[in-house]
Amino acid sequence: MKKMKPELSLGVVITGGSAGLGYALAAAFLSAGDRVVICGRNQQRLQTALDSLSQAVPLGEVHGVVCDVGDPDGGKALAGFAAHRLGRVDRWINNAGTAGKLKRPLWELDSDDILETCTTNLSGTIAMCSEAVKLMMSQPPSPKAIYHIFNMGFSFMGAAFSRSAVHHKASKRGVAELTHFLSGELKSSGKTSIGVHELSPGLVLTELLLQDASPEARRFFSIVAESPEKVADTLVPKIRSITGCNRTLRYQPMVMTLLRALTGIPGCYRGSTVDL
Repeated sequence: MKKMKPELSLGVVITGGSAGLGYALAAAFLSAGDRVVICGRNQQRLQTALDSLSQAVPLGEVHGVVCDVGDPDGGKALAGFAAHRLGRVDRWINNAGTAGKLKRPLWELDSDDILETCTTNLSGTIAMCSEAVKLMMSQPPSPKAIYHIFNMGFSFMGAAFSRSAVHHKASKRGVAELTHFLSGELKSSGKTSIGVHELSPGLVLTELLLQDASPEARRFFSIVAESPEKVADTLVPKIRSITGCNRTLRYQPMVMTLLRALTGIPGCYRGSTVDL
């Protein structure tokens, strides 16, 4: 892991931080000298992640709490825990999500799978945003947007390019719209101390991506997807230094992912920041 130069310490909340990209983001923030709270649904997996992060960054301050973002009370409990442990939350990253159990046509999916996927991805993110905004509004205000919320939604192109099922793509498109509308609502209400942004990591090589993938799909992902650590090392400095109220942070432009898919040659483009 790349060691980052310590700067001003930030208080960071990451949902779904016990594995995959969430874990890698937590490790990168800790390496930057930030204080981090992660959450996950499984106590044992969460504790394993906390122990691993403490070993990887011995001087880092990391805390964890069991939380299901789809639980109506989950966001409130997470916000209270974060406020108590961190004192101030500067960055809140809604990373928790699911692609569903099966990558199948909608009519071949169980209703339980559809409901859980949409609840976790869309309803859960909405609830987390509500609690994050309330927490940040209770903190000292500033004329600039010094507190920031990040949501992981799908652009139109991203949804079209994705090989996931309809319930995943639809819920992630909803997250993108949530980000847009919430930013506008904060602006119209004069809440200028909170920024809401889209975080687009692209295809990340995790268990979530590979779940129920065919051998052909796995070969495709091995070409176009990046490791969680590489994506986190690129995105975290951008998340830490972001300004403004409604931006999109991308690991790399979609055109680069398409180029890699067409050529089969892993790229080394390090990402960009795009204003909405």
